[in-house]
Amino acid sequence: MTGGGARAAYQVGVLKAISTIRRNCGGLRGNPFDVITGTSAGAINAATLACRADNFEEALATLVSTWSDFSVDQVYRSDSFGVVQTGARWLTMLSVGWILAKWRRARPRSFLDNSPLRELLTELVPVERLQHVMCQGHLKALAVSASGYGSGMHVTFYDDRSGVAPWNRSQRISMRQKITIEHLMASSAIPFVFPAVALGAEGEREYFGDGSMRQSAPISPAVHLGAERILVIGAGRLHEPMVPIEPRAGAAEYPNIAQIAGHALSSIFLDALAVDIERLQRINKTLSLLPPEVRSRSELRPIEVLVIAPSQRLDDIASRHLQSLPPPVRALLRGVGVSGEGVSARGAALASYLLFEAPFTRELIALGEADTMARKDEVARFFDWDRRSAPRSPICPQYQCDEFGVMKGAR
Repeated sequence: MTGGGARAAYQVGVLKAISTIRRNCGGLRGNPFDVITGTSAGAINAATLACRADNFEEALATLVSTWSDFSVDQVYRSDSFGVVQTGARWLTMLSVGWILAKWRRARPRSFLDNSPLRELLTELVPVERLQHVMCQGHLKALAVSASGYGSGMHVTFYDDRSGVAPWNRSQRISMRQKITIEHLMASSAIPFVFPAVALGAEGEREYFGDGSMRQSAPISPAVHLGAERILVIGAGRLHEPMVPIEPRAGAAEYPNIAQIAGHALSSIFLDALAVDIERLQRINKTLSLLPPEVRSRSELRPIEVLVIAPSQRLDDIASRHLQSLPPPVRALLRGVGVSGEGVSARGAALASYLLFEAPFTRELIALGEADTMARKDEVARFFDWDRRSAPRSPICPQYQCDEFGVMKGAR
C-alpha cells in the first residue's frame, strides 16, 4: 500500500470491496494476504491489517470506522495555538523574520505538529500482537519503509516469520526489526509537513522521514519477502487520460508555493510506483520469452501484479472539501497559496494530503469501493476465488517463536 496522507482512505474502500467480492464468491475466510507492505499512510493501513491478521474482517472494520469518522485533530494539531506554534513560525522562517528566529533559536521542525497521530496509532495498531499472529500462521511478514535524512538511504524495516535475510541494493537497504509505533511515525512523516523521527539504537540513531522519498522500487520489499502475486493499491492516478483536457483555472498564472509543493508531493508518492510497475511488467515479458531451462537458472521469477488506483483525480475531489478543514488550518494553508473551492481552487493537491476530514475520506472510500467492484471478475481471478481453491495448510502452529517471531524448529 502506497503513501499519500489522507488519500490513503481510498485503500480502505478497495479492501472493503475485496472483502465483499470474496464473500460473494464463497471464498475462504481469514487473512487473504501472506505478506503486507506499506509506505507512509499506507504503512499505517498495512500495520493495522498485519497486527490483526487473525481476524481480517475485524481489522477491516477498524480501518473503515477510523477513516470514515476522521478529523484532522486526530492526526495533527489544528487548534489556533498549535497552528501558530508550528505552521506560523515555519512561515516566519521563510520571511525576513528568520533573522529574529535564528537569534531566538526558534527553529520549528515542521509545518504541522502531528503528535496526536502517535496517540491514534497506539489505539489503532496493536504492534505487540504482530509476533503472535505470525507465530500462529496468519501472516508471513510485515514491512514498512522510511527514508534516512542523514545517510540518504531508503530503508525497509521488516519483521517476518521465516527469517528472510536482509537485502541491500543501491541507495536502498533493509533491516529486520520489531515494528513499533515509531517506525510508523517515521514512515508517514511527510517531508516539511511532519517532523522527522529518530530510529535505531543509542549512538546509531538516525532521523527518518516519509518512506516514499527515494523509493525507487516500491514493490521490491514484497518480492524479497517471497510474494509471487502482488496487489498494489495506489493513492493517486498513475496515468492521466490520453485525451486533451480543459485547462484548469489559474493554469496560466505563476504557481504559488502550495501548487509547487503539491506537485512535488505527487511526484514523490506516484512517479516511482508507475515506473516500478512498468519495470516489473518488462521483466515478466522478458522471462516469458526465455526457454524453461534458461528461466530456471535465473534468479528472476515472474510476478503477477494487480494494480488498483483511483479512476478520478483526488485533487479535484479535495477541492470540493477544502471548507471541511478547521479555520486555523485553512488560514495557514492560505498563507502558502491554497485558495478557492471547486473548479476554481488553487493548491488543492497539497491540501489533499492533509484533508483528514470525514467528508473527504468517505468519498475516497466510496471511490475505492466502486473502482474495485467494477473489476470484481479480475479481482476474483487474481485471488483464485473464482475457482474456490482448497484451504491452505496451517503453518505448524505448534512451533514456538523466538523474539522476532521466527518459528523455532521450523524447517
